[in-house]
Amino acid sequence: MDRIYQRLPVFLQNLACSIEGYRINRRRYSPEFFRLLSNYVERSLLSESDLRTWRDQQLSGFVQHAVATVPYYRRKFTEWGVSPTEIQTLEDLKKIPILTKAEVQENLTDLQSNAYRPKQITSIGTSGTTGTGLEFSATPDSQSHQWAVWWRYRLSHNIGLFQRCAVFGGQSIVPLSQKKPPFWRQNRPARQILFSGYHLKSENLPAYIDHIIASGARWIHGYPSHLAIIASFLLEKGINLTDRIDHVTTGAESFLANQRELLEKAFGVNVREHYSLAEAVANISECPQGKLHVDEDFSAVEFLPGGDEEHCAIIGTNFTNPAFPLLRYDTGDVARGVKTASDCSCGRGGRVVESVDGRIEDFILLKDGTRIGRMDHILKKMTHIREAQIYQKEPGRFQLRIVRRPEYTDSDQQQLIAETTKRVGPDTEIDLKYVDRLERTSRGKLRFVISDIDEARIGSGQT
Repeated sequence: MDRIYQRLPVFLQNLACSIEGYRINRRRYSPEFFRLLSNYVERSLLSESDLRTWRDQQLSGFVQHAVATVPYYRRKFTEWGVSPTEIQTLEDLKKIPILTKAEVQENLTDLQSNAYRPKQITSIGTSGTTGTGLEFSATPDSQSHQWAVWWRYRLSHNIGLFQRCAVFGGQSIVPLSQKKPPFWRQNRPARQILFSGYHLKSENLPAYIDHIIASGARWIHGYPSHLAIIASFLLEKGINLTDRIDHVTTGAESFLANQRELLEKAFGVNVREHYSLAEAVANISECPQGKLHVDEDFSAVEFLPGGDEEHCAIIGTNFTNPAFPLLRYDTGDVARGVKTASDCSCGRGGRVVESVDGRIEDFILLKDGTRIGRMDHILKKMTHIREAQIYQKEPGRFQLRIVRRPEYTDSDQQQLIAETTKRVGPDTEIDLKYVDRLERTSRGKLRFVISDIDEARIGSGQT
C-alpha cells in the first residue's frame, strides 16, 4: 500500500491521507473515548492521596488479571514465589523483577492475555528509543485511554478538540523524490496539515512558512528537532508569526532547554511538552504552570536510581491495556529532578519531574544539506532486529549498525534498506554493518543516531 501511495499524484495522496484519517478518527474517537475523557478530567481534581489510592486499586486488579490470563506471568510468579495478591501498591511492585524489552521480544506469545480473541484486539508497533522494533496487542479501550489522557493535557492548555493543527511528524507522506512544493498533505477529517520532515532544507523553508500562514492553523505540533529548524529560519529571516500561532506542542523526542528557548522566541508562545510511549506504561504531561506531572491515573510509574545522582530510570506498568500486560517494564528512558510528591500550584496531584531525557538523537545530513531527524520510523515493523544504530561522519553517507535476532532473514534486510532509502533517498549511501553489540552512553543509554558532523549534532543550528 505504501509503494502505491508513493506513486500517486498529490491530489490522490491527499485523498488517501483523508480516508486513512477518517478510519483512524472513527476508531480513536469512539463514544468510549468521550466517556473516558470526562473521567480523566474529573480525576484531575482528586487530591494527591486520593489519586494514589485510585492508582493502586487499578494496579492491584491488573496484576491479578495478568497472572490469571497471561502464561508468562503465571509461570514467572510461581518461579518468583510471589502471590499476585501481594501486589497492592506501587511500592509492592519491587517484589518482582524489572521486565526488559529484550525479554518482551523473546516472549511475545506468552505475554498475550488469553482473555481476548483475535477480533477483540489490534496490533500496535513501536520502535522506541533504543533502535528496537516491537509489535504487541492492544484493546480498543486501551487506545481510547491513551487518547483521552493526551486530550486531557491538551484541553488544559485550551487546545480544542479537532482544532486545526500543523503537524511535523515522522511519516513519509511526501515522496523524497519530490523537489517542489507542496511538501505537505491534508488529513481533512482530523483537520491536520501533515508536513514532511524529510524536505526541511533552506530553499524549501519559505514554502513551509507560507503554507503554515495560508492554512490558518493556530496550533503547531511536532518533533522538537523539526520545529527547531522552522524556528531558526523564522528568526534568521526576521519573520514574525507571534500573532498567528496560539499553541505549540512537542512530543516523541527529548525537548532540550535550548530548543524550548528557540521555539518560544520564534513563535511567541509557551511551548508545551508531554512524554508518552506506545506501550502505555508511562505518561507525563506539562501543566499550565510549566511543571511536568506524572499521569498517575493512566499507569503505574516507578523512578529508580540510575547511573548517576541526577537521573532515575523510568519503569512503568500499563494497567490500561489488559490484552498485553507489561509489569515493571523498563522504558530505557530517564527522568531528572523527580519529586516524591506533587509540587505545583496548578492543583494536580501527580508527582513532578524536572525533565525527561533519553530521546536525544543527532540529525542525518544529506548531500544537499537537508537535516533529517527522528529516523526510528524505519524500525516500526522490524521485530527481527534486536538493536540498531546509525553512525555518520560525512554528508550523504552513513553506517547502519544492526544487531540481529535469530529470525532475521534476507527479507528483513531488503525491507530495512527499502524503509531507510525511502526517507534518505537513493543518492544516500547506506553501509549496512552487522554487529554483536552496540556501545552505550555513560548512563547506559543507546543513542539511535550519532553524527561526527558538526552541523548535524543535536543543538547545532538551533540556538
